[in-house]
Amino acid sequence: MESIIEIKDLSFRYQADQEHYDVHNISFHVKRGEWLSIVGHNGSGKSTTVRLIDGLLEAESGEIWIDGDCLTPENVWEKRRKIGMVFQNPDNQFVGATVEDDVAFGLENQGIPLEEMKKRVSEALSLVGMAEFTKKEPARLSGGQKQRVAIAGVVALRPDILILDEATSMLDPEGRLELIKIVQKIRQDHQITVISITHDLDEVAMSDRVLVMKKGKSSQQALLENYFLGQI
Repeated sequence: MESIIEIKDLSFRYQADQEHYDVHNISFHVKRGEWLSIVGHNGSGKSTTVRLIDGLLEAESGEIWIDGDCLTPENVWEKRRKIGMVFQNPDNQFVGATVEDDVAFGLENQGIPLEEMKKRVSEALSLVGMAEFTKKEPARLSGGQKQRVAIAGVVALRPDILILDEATSMLDPEGRLELIKIVQKIRQDHQITVISITHDLDEVAMSDRVLVMKKGKSSQQALLENYFLGQI
């Protein structure tokens, strides 16, 4: 299976004069269609790494290859259209007055025709089990419902890669499991590649491989069964 993402000797510091690297000389790959979980203690560089992949941050050195092309300032916006990211707090992603407005926001920015937009919004909300909430205000939804809407907004854009940055961490155990199952279904139905940053073992259990990060470095990669057997 070919790689959709390749990271080569990537390094980054939030301040150019700081001695400590937030991400230091990491290399790994993500295969097309797989689910990779990134785990590690707080401050290990997990979120910084996915923000570099998504082009939200610019690396100090190293290379990020996405779908066969090296990420550059010239193509970063084109490559970002291949990636959808869901963050820890869904309230930070809401911009619409209603659920359907919010899901449509990204499509409007891309200039998607109205009828196609309506179709995608309807399909995305149905996929995450939120079709009956189209006219609701996002602020009136539960935490789990908000995350479903956030995922719908990303899925409607039809990305090749879905990144979950601790997207289940604010949910109760039942809500986490429901959301994980939704992501698994989206992945299977649409052949989306998933990268999840998580501390949740149920979420890790859905993945194909695990990347362990320590102090800004990728310490180990392993197949899921080896991770749970403690062989990394």
